[in-house]
Amino acid sequence: MENLKKTIIIIILASIIQFSYAQNQILNLNKPEREQWFTELGFGMFIHWSLDVQLGMVISHSMVGASDEYLDRYINELPKSFNPQYFNAEIWARVAKMAGMKYLVFTTKHHNGFCMYDTKSTDFNIMKTPYGKDITKMIVNACRKEGLAVGFYFSPDDFHFLYKQSVLISRKRPEALAIQNAGLNAYVKEQMKELMTQYGKIDIVFIDGADQFGKTELAKVCWDINPEVVVTRGAIQTPEQKTPDSSLPSPWESCYTLGDQWQYRPTNEKYKTAKTTITKLIEIRAKGGNFLLNFGPDADGQFPPEQLGVLNEISLWMFMNKEAFEQTAPHQTTREGDIWFLKHKEKQTVYAFIIEDNWKLGERRTFQIRSLQATDSTKITVLGHNGKVLEYNPEADPAPTITNKNDGMEISVMRAQRIYNDRQWSNPIVVKFERIESSEAKNK
Repeated sequence: MENLKKTIIIIILASIIQFSYAQNQILNLNKPEREQWFTELGFGMFIHWSLDVQLGMVISHSMVGASDEYLDRYINELPKSFNPQYFNAEIWARVAKMAGMKYLVFTTKHHNGFCMYDTKSTDFNIMKTPYGKDITKMIVNACRKEGLAVGFYFSPDDFHFLYKQSVLISRKRPEALAIQNAGLNAYVKEQMKELMTQYGKIDIVFIDGADQFGKTELAKVCWDINPEVVVTRGAIQTPEQKTPDSSLPSPWESCYTLGDQWQYRPTNEKYKTAKTTITKLIEIRAKGGNFLLNFGPDADGQFPPEQLGVLNEISLWMFMNKEAFEQTAPHQTTREGDIWFLKHKEKQTVYAFIIEDNWKLGERRTFQIRSLQATDSTKITVLGHNGKVLEYNPEADPAPTITNKNDGMEISVMRAQRIYNDRQWSNPIVVKFERIESSEAKNK
C-alpha cells in the first residue's frame, strides 16, 4: 500500500511538472527575414471589438465567475441585438494608414469565444446576428486595398466552449486550457485553420490567452499553413501596457490601449493625448520595437470622436515627420535627455526627436548633443519646415544652426511652422542631420 501511494504521488508530481513545463515553452519558427520585415513596419493599429461592446464592458472577462443566469443572457441574448450598422472597414484602414500605421491587427475571436468571422465551428458568431456579414473579410479586403499588412488576433481561451462543455469558466485552471482539454485543443485548431485558409495569406498572427501550450500549438498550425506568417504574441516578446527599459536582442512589440480599456467604454474612460502616444511611438522605435496602439469601435461600428481626434492629431504629426520612420533603425545612442534618435539604414543621416513643453511659435531654443558631431558638409533641417520663413515676421531668421563643441555639438532650433490657429502645438519637433558623424567616429 505504501509503494502504491508513492507511485501515485510520483505520477501526480510528474503531471504537474509536465504541465508547468509545457505552459512555459515558447516556440519561434518565424523566419528571420520575416521578423525583420515586421520590425520595419514599426507602427500598427490594434482593434478590440466583440458583441459585449453593446454594454460598454470589459471584453470577455465578465464571463469569468458569472452566474448561470448572466451567462445565459450573455450567450443567448447579446447576439440577437448586435448590429453594427455603420461599420465601414475602408474608413478604419484609411485612418490607420493616414496615421502612419503599416499594419492592422483585428480580434477575430476573443476569450468569450464569439467569432467575428464566418465559421462553421460554432453558431456563436457574427453571421448569426442581425448584422450577418463577415466583418473579418471586409477588414482584410480594406487593409489590402490601403497597403496595410493584415494581422489576426486569436485566443485559444474559449469561455463559450467551456460553457457548452459544462466546465467552470476560468483562466488558469487546467481543465480550462487546451493542454488538459482535448476537445478545446481540437476546436481552436479547427478555427485557426479556417482563419489561415479563408482569407488568403495572413501576414501577422497575435495569439493571446492564458495557455502557452495553446499558443504554441496554434502557432504551429499557422506556420504549417503559411511559413511566411509572423507570429507575434506566442513567439516573440509582446509587453503589454509597458515598454522595456532598453533595447531587446530580438524583435518585440509593445501593445497599449488608447484609453484605460481595450474595448470601447462609453463612460469613465480616460484617453491618452496624441502627444503621449507620439512620444511613446518615438521611444519604442528608438529602442527597436514595434508599437501596437489599440482602438475600440463602438456598438455601431464607428470610432468614437475622442479616439478619432487623437488619430487625427497623430496623422497631422506624421504628415510632417513620417520621413523619420522610413528606412530607419535605432541609433547607437538611443537618447540624450529628452532627445531621442533614429538613424537611416543606408545614408549618413540621423533624426533627433526633441520632446519639449511650452515651446512657443517663433521661439528659438538651444540643445547640446554629445553623441554627434558635424562635418564640413553636414546639413541640418527641421522636418516639415523650409527654415526660411516665420509667418508675419519677415525679419526673423528661423533657420536651424549647428556648431561643434569639444564634447559634441550645439544646435539652435526655432519652432517656426504654424500648425494650429492658436499657434499652440506641443508635439515633438524632428531635426534631420545629413552627413553627420558620431562623436566617437569623429574623434578616432
